[in-house]
Amino acid sequence: MNKKTFFSLDGIKILNEDMLTTPKIENNSIDLIVTSPPYNVDIKYESHNDKISYEDYLEFSKKWLSRCYNWLKEDGRFCLNIPLDKNKGGQQSVGADLTVLAKDIGFKYHSTIIWNEGNISRRTAWGSWLSASAPYVISPVELIVILYKNNWKKSSGSGISDIAKNEFIEWTNGLWTFSGESKKKIGHPAPFPVELPKRCIKLFSFVGDLVLDPFMGSGTTLLAAYKNNRRAIGLEIDESYCKLAKNRLISECKINERKLFGERKNEKV
Repeated sequence: MNKKTFFSLDGIKILNEDMLTTPKIENNSIDLIVTSPPYNVDIKYESHNDKISYEDYLEFSKKWLSRCYNWLKEDGRFCLNIPLDKNKGGQQSVGADLTVLAKDIGFKYHSTIIWNEGNISRRTAWGSWLSASAPYVISPVELIVILYKNNWKKSSGSGISDIAKNEFIEWTNGLWTFSGESKKKIGHPAPFPVELPKRCIKLFSFVGDLVLDPFMGSGTTLLAAYKNNRRAIGLEIDESYCKLAKNRLISECKINERKLFGERKNEKV
C-alpha cells in the first residue's frame, strides 16, 4: 500500500504529498487545473508558512507554476484563483505579478474573471480616516486568471459538454458574483465556495476530463469534479486537510468509505 495515496475511489484521488516534490502526477496528463494557492497574508495553515518575503513568495510561485505547466496536456487549461492585490505587510500587485510570472514560464493568457465575493463589510483598515494623507483603497474582489498551455481549442477528451444555455451565457460574462465560503463551516482557514470550481469545471472541461487541484485544502475542487462527472486529483501536504477533504467527499458525495486509505488494484485516475 502506498501511504501517500490517502484516498482513491470512483475517479477521485487524494495524495498526501508536497506538490513541489511529488512524482505522482505524469507530465502532459491533466486537462484542467483549478486551484487557489497560498496568498502569503499570514493565514494560519497547519503545515505552510504563509508569511514569507514577497521575493520568496514569487520564487515559490515560480516553482509550483512550472510544475503545473508540465502536468497539463497541450490543450490543458488553468484556472488560477488569486488576489487582485494585497496590503497586509505592504502593498503588492499580486494578480499582475503572478500573471506575468506564469507567462514567463510558458503559459498563454486567455482572460481574467473578476470574482465579486462582496466581503467589503469585513474590512478593518481605512488608512488615514477622512484624510487624503494616506487612505487605503481595498477592492472586495479576487481574480480567476484563465491560462492555457499551448492550444486553446480542446482536441482531447470526450468532447461532451454538460453546461446549460443559461449557465454558458452567465458564466462567459467575466464578472462573477457569489459569496465566499465560511471558514468555521468548512473547518479550513481559507476555503473557496464550491460554486467557483463548479463553474470553471463545466465551462472549461469536458465530461470525464481529469481535473487537478495542487493545493487541495478542504477538497472543494474534488467535490465539484465528482458532482459534475469529472475525474480529479487533489494534492495536499497536510494530512489533517486530507482527512477533512475525505470526510467531505463521504458526507456530501456519498462516496463509499469502505474503499478508503489505499488504491484499488489497477484503478487509474
